[in-house]
Amino acid sequence: MSAHLLDRRQFLALSGVALSAQPFRALACRGPETKTPGSGGPQGGPPADIGYGPLQLVNDQTTGLPLLYLPYGFQYLSFGWAGDPLAGGLVTPGRHDGMAAFAGSGSLIRLVRNHEMFSGTAFASQPVYDVNGGGGTTTLEFDTATGAVLDSWASLAGTAVNCAGGLTPWGSWLSCEETVSGPGGDNGYEHPHGYIFEVPANGTATAEPLVAMGRFVHEAICVDPATGIVYETEDQGAAGFYRFLPAEVGNLAAGGQLEMLAIAGTPQADTRIVKAGSWAPVSWVPIDDPDPAETTASSVFRQGYAGGGARFARLEGTWYADGRIYIVSTSGGFVEAGQIWEYDPGGQRIRLIFESPSTDVLDMPDNICTSPRGGLVLCEDGTTENFIRGLTLDGQIFSFAKNNVILPVSQALYRNGQKYGRFTGDFSRSEFAGATYSPDGNWLFFNVQTPGITFAVTGPWANGPL
Repeated sequence: MSAHLLDRRQFLALSGVALSAQPFRALACRGPETKTPGSGGPQGGPPADIGYGPLQLVNDQTTGLPLLYLPYGFQYLSFGWAGDPLAGGLVTPGRHDGMAAFAGSGSLIRLVRNHEMFSGTAFASQPVYDVNGGGGTTTLEFDTATGAVLDSWASLAGTAVNCAGGLTPWGSWLSCEETVSGPGGDNGYEHPHGYIFEVPANGTATAEPLVAMGRFVHEAICVDPATGIVYETEDQGAAGFYRFLPAEVGNLAAGGQLEMLAIAGTPQADTRIVKAGSWAPVSWVPIDDPDPAETTASSVFRQGYAGGGARFARLEGTWYADGRIYIVSTSGGFVEAGQIWEYDPGGQRIRLIFESPSTDVLDMPDNICTSPRGGLVLCEDGTTENFIRGLTLDGQIFSFAKNNVILPVSQALYRNGQKYGRFTGDFSRSEFAGATYSPDGNWLFFNVQTPGITFAVTGPWANGPL
C-alpha cells in the first residue's frame, strides 16, 4: 500500500466518523413499519419512536431564534452565516452546500465548506481560478470544547456551482463543480467549468482543475482508502456513477483513468425502478475523453453509456463507510422521491438498499454521511418541508431535524453583542446540505443553503441510532 494512504482507523479519525463494523443488511424497498395513529412526531412523516423521539422547536444559542426542530435534549448553535467576515477583510459567500470535518490538534477541527454560487466576481482574489466565477470554498476552525469559531478564510475562489465533494484519506477536500459552462456563455466565464478542485484542510487550494477526473455535472465524491480510487456522482437526469483510478495514489494531479459503472450482463441498464435487496455484479467502461471540448452536460455520460454503462436518476451524495460506498439517487424510484444504493468495491457488486415510498417518508435526499453508529444521515432537498432523516442499519427511517429558518423583519442578528448580519424572510423550505460529524462524534454539522447558515448540533446521541 502506498505511503500516501492511511489505514482505516487513521482515515476514520481524519474524517470524524466512527463507523459500524457491519455493512448495511439487505433492506426491503419500503419506508417505516406500520404504526398506530399518533405515533409519529408533531411534524408528521416517519414514526418518531424509531429515532430520538418527536421533534420540537429549539432555540439557536447564537441568535436566540427557533431555527430548527430537533428531538428532546439536543442543542445547537449557528455560525458562518453568509455575510460574516472572513480573514483578510473578505465576506462569506452564500449558498452553503457540501462540507467535511477534519481533525486538528486537541479539540480543534476544520470545516471545509462549498458555496454553490454561479457567476459574479470571485469572492476572493487568491486562490482564484476564474475571476467571474462566484463559487468556491471557505474553511472554518471550530473548537468542539467551547463551541467557538476561531478563524475562517477563503480556501478556493473563482469556481462555479460548487455543489458537494468529499474528503480524502490524505487530508484534503475535493470540491466539485455542478456545471459544464464555459467561455462564451451568459455567465461571462473566462475558463471552462465542470471540474474537481482539491483543497487542503489546513490551507488554500492551488485552484488548478483536475481535468483527468472528468468535465461533467459533478455532485460528490468519496475515496476508498484501501485503494485510493475516487468514486464520483453526476447530477443530471441521465446520470452515471464513475470511478477514477489515479496514476499515483494521493496525487490526483498526476492523472489517471476515468471509468463508468455498468451492470454486468445488462448493457445500458436503467436503475430508476428496480427491486431492492439483490446484488448485481458490475463492470467498468473506460472514458476515452474525460475532458471533452464539447460543452454539453451529457458529453462524458454518452461515452460511458455507449459502452454499456448504467443509467441512474440524478446521483448526488456519496460516502465511504467500512468497505462500502453509499450512493444517493435523489429522484430515483417509482415515486421519484429517492433511492439509496450500496456498492461493494471488494466484491465489484451493487444493490439498492432503500427506496422512498412517499415524499412524506423521504423527499429527494441529497448529501449524506455515515453516523458514528453506522447509520446514514440524509439531507433532504425536497419541494416542501425539508428534514434531516436518519436511516438505521435495519432499514428504518426517521426524522432528526426540520428546517424552521424564519427570520422576522424586525430581527437583527448578533453574536457576542455585535450585529453581524441581517436577513429577513421565510427560508424554511431551503435545502439541508453538508452533513458531517466531528472526530469525537459529539457534534453533527450541516448547512441550510439559503440564506447560508452552518449549524452545529450536539446532544444525547447514545439515546438513538445515530
